[in-house]
Amino acid sequence: MEPLPEVTDPRVIDGRKIAQAIEANVKNEVGRFIKEHGIKPALATILVGEHPPSKLYVKLKHWACKRVDIISEDHKFPQEAKQEEIIELIETLNRRPEIHGILVQLPLPKHIDEREVMMRIAPQKDVDGFNPLNMGKMLIGREGFVPCTPKGIVRALEEFNIDPQGMEVVVVGHSNVVGKPAAIMLLNRNATVKVCHVFTKDLKSHTKEADILIVATGVRGLIKGDMVKEGVIVFDVGITWFDEKVYGDVDFDDVLPKVKLISPVPGGVGPMTIAILMEHTLMAARLQVGD
Repeated sequence: MEPLPEVTDPRVIDGRKIAQAIEANVKNEVGRFIKEHGIKPALATILVGEHPPSKLYVKLKHWACKRVDIISEDHKFPQEAKQEEIIELIETLNRRPEIHGILVQLPLPKHIDEREVMMRIAPQKDVDGFNPLNMGKMLIGREGFVPCTPKGIVRALEEFNIDPQGMEVVVVGHSNVVGKPAAIMLLNRNATVKVCHVFTKDLKSHTKEADILIVATGVRGLIKGDMVKEGVIVFDVGITWFDEKVYGDVDFDDVLPKVKLISPVPGGVGPMTIAILMEHTLMAARLQVGD
């Protein structure tokens, strides 16, 4: 992969810089954990199929584990793997005390029931926050293991000393991975939240109201400059691969003149998501040894 250019515009959120700070803290805390307990935190990843972006994301997660001294195991299945095989592996990993976190890389092939698979991950090892028990806790404001991308967004707001209380937040996309949990986490912080999706009429009329706009649809360049107001904070979570390049959901150059802050693609939300995953793996290890 080509190195990303340096971020010099103060309006552009440097996700790599925030991620580096999170990872530095995790590495220090992992060192303390090893001294206290004589074991390393460990993450197991499960990848099904040969989806190139998914393979890259898993690789990036293993590289991050190495940087912070977390053990990682890489489990791979062919595209045609049966759901029962994946669940059997998850249940084996649930029983292994030396594995503290389990991550199933999404999306899964269409013949596999994603919800059923996520339900089988032990809640205390669910470092991606997709088990219904952890989702339910988030809904009542008890945020433990929550989806890593929305948590990265919240962390970025904290980094810039932005309190979303009372702000108009518009989330475009209502997936279980980003849209819904982002909406809930910002509601938990007393923002006024609106969720838009593929069936929303006149999307522009909603996005123009946003103080904070979070976009996660996978539609390249969906959000244009005339769809946002002056001073908006934009988090672009969309990823589309086209001609071997990565694009976001926001037309970056068109929107940039109007923003207070914007996360780029790549180099924005992605690195923060992986850093939060490292944080969660350490958290899971602490939980399981009784810290």
